Amino acid sequence: MQGGGVVDVGRACGYIAGMTDPQTQDAPILERLPILIAPNPVLKARARVVQDSDGDVVRAIVPRMLAAMYDAPGIGLAAPQVGLSLRLFVVDIQKEGAREPMVLVNPEIMGLSKEMALREEGCLSLPGQYADVSRPAQVRVRYLDQAGVRQEIAADGLLATCLQHELDHLDGILFVDHLSALKRNILMRKLAKEQRLKAAG
Repeated sequence: MQGGGVVDVGRACGYIAGMTDPQTQDAPILERLPILIAPNPVLKARARVVQDSDGDVVRAIVPRMLAAMYDAPGIGLAAPQVGLSLRLFVVDIQKEGAREPMVLVNPEIMGLSKEMALREEGCLSLPGQYADVSRPAQVRVRYLDQAGVRQEIAADGLLATCLQHELDHLDGILFVDHLSALKRNILMRKLAKEQRLKAAG
């Protein structure tokens, strides 16, 4: 992989200290967050860095984001998709059907492989729309976890795609932005038509 960096895994940030493990499958009382649908302008804006002062917001939103992701169902959800322009997302590719949620705060790409991989992608903000997207096959990401501890993960396969997809959301990029203008316009017109029909009942 290209890139690199030294990670201090012992340094913690206090803004999400004390956050409980966000297991949502047994928490039906959580009000489900509405997921924004493209072309909502929030989805095209670059999210800001999470600060210490955002602690209460992060603690409150993470369990609800996980609940919304599982309910959709999906394998990743970024804060901008629920109207919160912060550099934060949750993922769970649910290997072997077991829930293993990850919370990534202020994630940064530290390395990308030169090898590329083509995988079909969809998005909860573009329901029913899918296309093949080419991305680096492996990625290394540094982030802060739900306890505020700095972590680093190296991923390939589906997780690598998911991490890059969600990181894109933090920069106002949708998976359709990786397609040709023709393919992107076809999908966006199809989405708009389906949303109009849905609204009409």
